[in-house]
Amino acid sequence: MDIKTIKEYNRKALTLFSAFLNLCPDEMDGADVKEIAQSCSVSEDYAYAVLLAAFCGLVAEGKDKVFFDGWFVPAIRKRDPDVFLQDPYYQSICVPEMKTDRWQFKMMEIKSYEAFVCGDLKCLADGKIQPQLGFFEKPFRYPAVLENGREWMTITPNEIVTMAKPVKEASGRVLTFGLGLGYFAYMTARKSTVDSVTIVEKDQEVIDLFERFILPQFETPEKIKIVHADAFQYAKDEMQKGSFNFVFTDIWHDPSDGVDAYMQMKKFETKLPAASFSYWIEETLKCYLASL
Repeated sequence: MDIKTIKEYNRKALTLFSAFLNLCPDEMDGADVKEIAQSCSVSEDYAYAVLLAAFCGLVAEGKDKVFFDGWFVPAIRKRDPDVFLQDPYYQSICVPEMKTDRWQFKMMEIKSYEAFVCGDLKCLADGKIQPQLGFFEKPFRYPAVLENGREWMTITPNEIVTMAKPVKEASGRVLTFGLGLGYFAYMTARKSTVDSVTIVEKDQEVIDLFERFILPQFETPEKIKIVHADAFQYAKDEMQKGSFNFVFTDIWHDPSDGVDAYMQMKKFETKLPAASFSYWIEETLKCYLASL
């Protein structure tokens, strides 16, 4: 397949998946998925992909077979909820359900057979951009922070998957931009190879709620230091004073507001030439930049 066609299919796949996830991610009926899987002797992954393709107006076994086989089939995976429920944060941290004028802590739910993003986009060697979607057989509850009714930070399977690499790489004196529910801070602070975790957060109310309800549940709260500041200003003027070994940035919702912020934060890496830098959903952001 020539690169022009691949790029066209990339754009088409990203558009279709994005529209589905934003408008009707819970449209798939589990009974239909099971029926197709059983009657056609295929996996539920494949059956889900067939139904999703049909919902998007594609003919999976006809004119759209190449597109379906190359972009839809590899994207859909049934996930095991126990893998995520056994995560240390889920096991140790209880997020209270409470609300202020602007902020709300609450439990939300991924419905049975609802599609959700589960991992960074994959940029393959042949130029394909491969989305990663998941679904559960049963409903799955997860903690979330909402600002004025809009999800700001969640601890979903996607957050767990996309933070696994930076959590693994973090060591020494760690700096992280963005607090949320403190997942990255918790997972890194509990590591013996991490000496301290400095969190830069611009909203004082979020800091207050975190310090009151969540930080006391940390195994090593003494490792945590929270700085009330703007991420960009701190990175520009203060970051180099901290002798940090590892810097992680998570201050965007998704690629729509992440690309520009990512590029801006990348410029500050010269402030700490000896440190390692990591960014939430960085591979996804790179895929978007490559497609521009």
